[in-house]
Amino acid sequence: MEIRVLRYFLTVVREGGINRAAEALHITQPTLSRQLLQLEEEVGVKLFHRGARKITLTKEGILLRRRAEEILALVERTGKELAEQEELVEGRIVVGCGELAAVQILPDMIESFRQKHPLVRYDIFTANADLIKEQMEKGLVDIGILLEPVDMEKFEFIRLAGMERWVVLMRPDDFLAGKAAISAKDLENKPLILPRRLNVQSELLHWFGDSFQSGQVLLTSNLSANGALMVQKGLAYSIVIEGAVRFWDKEKIICRPLSPEWKADSAVAWKRNQPFSLAAEKFIEHIKCFLSISDI
Repeated sequence: MEIRVLRYFLTVVREGGINRAAEALHITQPTLSRQLLQLEEEVGVKLFHRGARKITLTKEGILLRRRAEEILALVERTGKELAEQEELVEGRIVVGCGELAAVQILPDMIESFRQKHPLVRYDIFTANADLIKEQMEKGLVDIGILLEPVDMEKFEFIRLAGMERWVVLMRPDDFLAGKAAISAKDLENKPLILPRRLNVQSELLHWFGDSFQSGQVLLTSNLSANGALMVQKGLAYSIVIEGAVRFWDKEKIICRPLSPEWKADSAVAWKRNQPFSLAAEKFIEHIKCFLSISDI
């Protein structure tokens, strides 16, 4: 007894006649009649009372209808369960990000994805945008949360709502700590720690204008936490993205925004035409959906 023939049988019952059933099934009436006769021969009982205009079920036909409905429901359920097994996703996703405020989207994004794919694991690679981009181009990082400016020519990306604010790190007892914001003039002739990214340094120099002297740069740092250690020792002022600074101990390090204010966009990105693992592919799909309904 074939599943296909059981579907034919139930269609005839639903339509109340062979002609209408044949039309619904997109097969010829003789073909359908032949299939039904073969079914009756196979089960060894008469299934229909065939009238001039309508056919009705015998008591054996009523029993077969009940069992056929149960069988087809079980077949459909089994098919769905098998499809779900094929969709079982596991593996590791590498996410690159800096110490940005935008990283706050990551826990919610991972948690909602984990509800659907609990076997997936994650590797968070923390670095500046240039290094993350380099690792993405090599296929070593799947998805990056990047601080602009960054060349996105080779990447698909979604720019995130909200902007990252640049600030100056200093000790709480510093005389500049009493100011609401820090101007380029305030930092004139002061030792500085600048971001290591050359394109960011270029924009910073534009912000400083004539107040900047090259001898002010004591060192560069790719992560704000490393520069903060130098600030804590009183070596210099560090210009960084506010990002994770808000979570630091304010008794040791504080920050003040730049004046005029300087902000930067951030984006979630992945390499265009990159062959990803199934886990990464699913996560990228999830990111698109998550960000389309999120106002973060």
